[in-house]
Formats: sequence, structure tokens, C-alpha cells
Amino acid sequence: MTPTALKALIAPYRRALEAVTPEGAAAAAEALFAPGAKIRMCHPFGDVQNLIDDCVLPLLAALPDLERRDMIVMAGTTPEGQDWIGCMGQYMGSFLAPFLGIPPTGHLAHMRYHEYFEITDGQVTEMQAIWDIPELMMQARAWPMAPQLGAFLATPAPLSGDGLAVSGDGQKALDHVIAMLTDLCKFPGNPDPAVMRLDQYWHPRFNWYGPAGIGTSRGISGFRNWHQGPFLRGMPDRKLDAMGALQSHWIAEGDYVCETGWPNMRLTITGDGWMGIAPAGQEILLRSLDFWRLEGDLIRENWVLVDLLDAYRQIGVDVLGRMREFNKARVPGAIPLPDWRTA
Repeated sequence: MTPTALKALIAPYRRALEAVTPEGAAAAAEALFAPGAKIRMCHPFGDVQNLIDDCVLPLLAALPDLERRDMIVMAGTTPEGQDWIGCMGQYMGSFLAPFLGIPPTGHLAHMRYHEYFEITDGQVTEMQAIWDIPELMMQARAWPMAPQLGAFLATPAPLSGDGLAVSGDGQKALDHVIAMLTDLCKFPGNPDPAVMRLDQYWHPRFNWYGPAGIGTSRGISGFRNWHQGPFLRGMPDRKLDAMGALQSHWIAEGDYVCETGWPNMRLTITGDGWMGIAPAGQEILLRSLDFWRLEGDLIRENWVLVDLLDAYRQIGVDVLGRMREFNKARVPGAIPLPDWRTA
């Protein structure tokens, strides 16, 4: 299918979730998803049978005026011949009741999502999605793990303002991103950081929008200090893409590239410094769903979500369980907002 046809296919589902209702969401999902579609959600959901019942409705119960705000929508055919759609945006709403045990704030809350949909015969046959659940935990002041090094913010839409109008041949952008990743992986095999050639690939003012738990950084210095340095010191043996159980799916349009991998990185935690995790030699597999935007032949923005809760699960740490212990002293339940006229 063409990118235009793929985007038209998902448009009714996107519209239905702009103002979520149980009936509207269920009807849109029933029309879009094939029976028995493989729905792969981030931890703690895992693989689910029904996206709406198992994931969206619990979020709606916590944020009763829930809305979905897409900021990037891409579509295309992978080099392997599969049709995929990639969406990046924010779920937003008034956080009035607990979600996965996260205490409500009573205020507008935001949670970034990266959601990818494989299309076969006009329906979704596989979905891979990461919701930035730690982002909600931090807004609730309920994050029980190490403080993040990068900045915390509601991730913005593309600076170019064209995230919902992406089009055109993306081969040049895809070649650029693949070459960048190839050079990144030359270090630390070659111990000279210059081998990564960051200034050849990245704009001097690029923003790297990492997941909550890692945070956002600006420029090469920020990227190295707040993400890349700790990441490589902790896991210098990282391996990317089609190696054994690893497999990525790539699509590109115009100046945009996106990749989904479930998982797409294999690493061993052998050094200290990454999110405060002890270097006990544990091997982990990371799910990372990414978007890149190029500007003037350089990467200007990179949106990255990693299923960090699943990474912690693999090393035996139940983050949500720790959060419940951490928040025992907080009053549980929903927040009934008072009538402003009498409060």
C-alpha cells in the first residue's frame, strides 16, 4: 500500500481517540485490527488480547477526559516488503484516579507514546507500542528509581511543524541514519570517540528526546553527558539490529525515519553509571522505538522511547512494586475536584 493509503486506513482510529469514549474506541479498534492481531505492549502490559479493554480503558478510567495527540504519523514499506505505520504523540488528560498504582495528581498530565502498526490486507496484524509510563510516575512524584540525568519535559512536536504531513522519498534520510548508527557502533571497539563522527551526522542544535528515566538532551555535549556516556560506560558491548533474536523494521518518508524493534538491542550491564544499575554482568534485551527528523542533511531531532520498565524487570527489579512501597503513606483513590464556586 502507498503511504497515503496506509495513513487513510488508520485515520478513523486516530480520530476516535482524539476524545476517547469506550464505545468509540472499541468500534474504531474493531474495524482496524484483524482478529487475532499480535498486540505487543510495553511492560507491565505485555502481549494483550484486546488493546482497548486491556490498556486504553484503564488509562481512560484514570484520565476521564483522555485525548490522543499525534505529533508524527509516518507510513511506508520496509526493505523486507512489510507495510508499517509509525505514530508519535502524547496521551493527555486530567489525572484524577490511579493508573497502574500511580497516584493521581489532580492536574493535566501527559504520557508520550510511540506506536507502530503492521498492515496486512488492510488491517493491523501486529502492533508494537511503548507508553512512557515513567513519565506519569515523575509527574506524580512517585518515581522510585534513580533521578534521570537529562531534562524532564513534555516532549514537543517537530520544530518544522510538519509531523502530520510527512511525505516524499525518504531513502536519503534512511541512508544517513543507518550510516550514523554504523559509525556509532565502531566505538568502543575503536577507543577513540572521534570514530563515531557525531558532528558529521547531527545538527549542532539537535534535541535528543529520551524516555523518562533518561531524559532529554541538547547538542553533542548534552547527548554525551546525559545519555551516551553513561549508556556506553554501563553497556559497551551493545549490539543492534538483526542479530539472532533482534529484528528492526525501518520506514522513511521525506526528512523522517522511524524504526521499531521488539527487541532491537542486546547489551550486558558490565559498568557503572547507567540509571544507577549495579554492574553485575546481566544481559538484557532492549525494546527501542525511534523517530528521526533531518534538517539540512543533519539530524535535528530524535525521539526515542525505550521500555525501561521491562529492562528493570529483566534484572529482577519490579519498579511498580517499589513505587507502591514508596507511596504507602499517600492516600489512595481518586481525586474529587471540588466545585470552584464553593471551594
